[in-house]
Amino acid sequence: MDKAQHERLAVLAEELGEVQQVIGKILRHGMDSFNPLDDSEETNRTKLEKELADVNLIVLHMISQGDVNEDHINWNTHNKVEKINKWLHHNKVEL
Repeated sequence: MDKAQHERLAVLAEELGEVQQVIGKILRHGMDSFNPLDDSEETNRTKLEKELADVNLIVLHMISQGDVNEDHINWNTHNKVEKINKWLHHNKVEL
């Protein structure tokens, strides 16, 4: 692995951690709540959307740099639908 690949993986790990942090806040306080000490009153939903966009960006960058294969990601995504629907009680995933 070269330094550029290492950096991309580090950024991906960091962004995924930020998504986890927002999910924790949503589970504790709700999707549309916000930090009362933050003047922007940005909701947890908005923060989640921003963090997911950051993950999406690094994934797209990793595809463009040849770290991962977009066709393989898409195939695995469709394969996951079948598997995950067996375990979901309140949702059905459809693509």
